[in-house]
Amino acid sequence: MNKIIKLALRNLTRQKRRSIILAIAIAFGFFVVTAIDGLTSGAVGNLEDSITQLTGGTVLIGGYEKIHAQTENQKDQLVNIVRDRDYIKNIVETSNIDYRYFSRYTYSMGQLMFGGKKVLATTYGRDFTEEELKDSFQIIEGNYDTLLNDPNAIVINSQLADSLKVQVGDQVLYTTTTIYGQNNVADFTVGAIIKSSNFLTGLMIYANIETLNSIVEIPEGGYSTFTIFLNNKNEQAKVANKIEEKIRSDGINVSSRALALQTNPNNPGRGIDKQFISKDFQWEGTKYGVETLNDEVPSIQTVLNIVHTVTTVILLVILLIVMVGVSNTYRMVLYERIREIGTMRALGMSGKDTGRVFTAEALILCLLGACAGLLLAIVVMTAIGFIHISNESVSFFLHNGHVTYILSAPSIIMQYMLLIILTIIAVRGSAKQASKMSPAQALRTVK
Repeated sequence: MNKIIKLALRNLTRQKRRSIILAIAIAFGFFVVTAIDGLTSGAVGNLEDSITQLTGGTVLIGGYEKIHAQTENQKDQLVNIVRDRDYIKNIVETSNIDYRYFSRYTYSMGQLMFGGKKVLATTYGRDFTEEELKDSFQIIEGNYDTLLNDPNAIVINSQLADSLKVQVGDQVLYTTTTIYGQNNVADFTVGAIIKSSNFLTGLMIYANIETLNSIVEIPEGGYSTFTIFLNNKNEQAKVANKIEEKIRSDGINVSSRALALQTNPNNPGRGIDKQFISKDFQWEGTKYGVETLNDEVPSIQTVLNIVHTVTTVILLVILLIVMVGVSNTYRMVLYERIREIGTMRALGMSGKDTGRVFTAEALILCLLGACAGLLLAIVVMTAIGFIHISNESVSFFLHNGHVTYILSAPSIIMQYMLLIILTIIAVRGSAKQASKMSPAQALRTVK
């Protein structure tokens, strides 16, 4: 085998120009496919991270109570509330889950008013002592200590601050509804202004969770949603199922992801929602809903699958074009080396080994070209990543204003396997002819 590889390497250096042209063609194909796949996967990954930041985690557990209608003309009222502060926390801590952190938050929609101006705002009641929350803030004005010491202090984005013309220390009016649908008004003090990373986070406000609880009539210690940020987001379905089964084993009402996947396979999150709003589902007390980020936003996984499918098709088309050139080249090589083949056969080389030299030569050439294309793509994508993009319309697909890329090892391995298979097919005819050629016939051939 070593002799075959040595012969193949020697043959590649004999026609350097032809070998380089073929290698460049293969490298270009791999460069294009790798760049498209890596940059698109990176953009989708950044989108997923942005949504994860908005939702607070990759696994979400909410609590719901149903207030039954008093008359036939009324509808049942669904209230998003978890009264037991530590129940889900204890499940997570005792279930051998690999998580980075978990959090609780209370959610409210309302309007922020200042100086005769008003804007819509989404308010998240959070525990400001959480280190992960503190690290996620890029504070432009104000001090984080204010948020810890003043229960009425809020964090607003620079986009909201510019819209309302507010500064740190200004008092703003917040109007919202309680979880029972009643209107309520509260005063907040701007404690800090943070950088707005995209147009959606520009509408977000962060308040002390207990302060917001009192505004929306959630008892002290309660919250709307418990979120878990997993170290491995690919395990989110497994973790959600584990938590769901634990809640069910405790005899507490909980949603069913299995049922949601049956009724809404393309949008499990909607299937879980139906288990709370439909009249077919009735319960007393708190019923927990367990879902994943992929359940809530299934299009993310769909986009990733489409990306990998499209890049594979593009690679296949490019490789087919290149392989036509490889096949024609090695037919020419076979004609040029007829007398050489005859000499090697006369000196004792078997027909199979003669064919293997052709195959090994083509494989080495293609693999070298593919490696060069992969390295070039990494260099180009890394260079693009240094460019800062300030356009907010695409900020959801960026990481701190920069393009990122993600290379999937299984995807690259599959592409290399496809290259090897197509290369073997492309030179099979020439290799077969070389292996069947008799020494006498080859030596008598006049070129």
